[in-house]
Amino acid sequence: MTTPPTTPRPAAALTLLRDRDGFVEVFMVQRHSKSTFMPDVFVFPGGAVANSDRSLELTPGACAAAPPGPTELGSGFRIAAIRECFEEAGVLLARNTTCLDLLDASRVEKLAHYRAALQNRDADLTRLVRAEELELATDLLLHWAHWITPETLPVRFDTQFFIAQMPESQTATHDRLETTDCVWITPESAISRYERGEFPLVIATLQQLQGLTGLVRASDAFDRYADARVRTVRPRLISQDGVDEVVLDQDP
Repeated sequence: MTTPPTTPRPAAALTLLRDRDGFVEVFMVQRHSKSTFMPDVFVFPGGAVANSDRSLELTPGACAAAPPGPTELGSGFRIAAIRECFEEAGVLLARNTTCLDLLDASRVEKLAHYRAALQNRDADLTRLVRAEELELATDLLLHWAHWITPETLPVRFDTQFFIAQMPESQTATHDRLETTDCVWITPESAISRYERGEFPLVIATLQQLQGLTGLVRASDAFDRYADARVRTVRPRLISQDGVDEVVLDQDP
């Protein structure tokens, strides 16, 4: 009897972009070697959608606008991306409700205890938003990719990917819990290092890095993908000569 595939968990990931003298860098974290899912590889901050993410998106005043579609408010994807970015990278895309300015480094530093509480699952983002009078900047996230992990894998995710510009006054750093390293790197350099065997990546991240090459400014990424149709990518896992390999539909 064939075992039915595991239902993929909804998840979200966020690619932070920043300008650097005529080229663009992306922020990446390296997953812990003991992670049950994708150990050791460099990824964009992200993780599974929680029920509290969905409910917070429907809380009046908690979020900025978001367009209709698969990542509209209530789906939980946008809040999950913002929350995971705060947990894993220490960057919080949020505004003060009093002035609607994005949070600066000093304000985010004062919220470090909330980050620790989120990492320890002692609190959810709703508590932070209410206590600190914040509006989460869901409007700054551009939905640009959608991947569903192969049906034959025991752990599967249905992941929506977003891009956003790094707030100039904040600092990104890995959490030293789920991640062991971090780097700002150009997509071109990441791909080159991967091809030399120096920078471990999974196929989804590699494809997304390729989609961000040739940028001069971070805003160019938004111009490139603002009107693009997001296609769902469903890679397959095949076994060849005793070796499992993830392939895309267009691969021979």
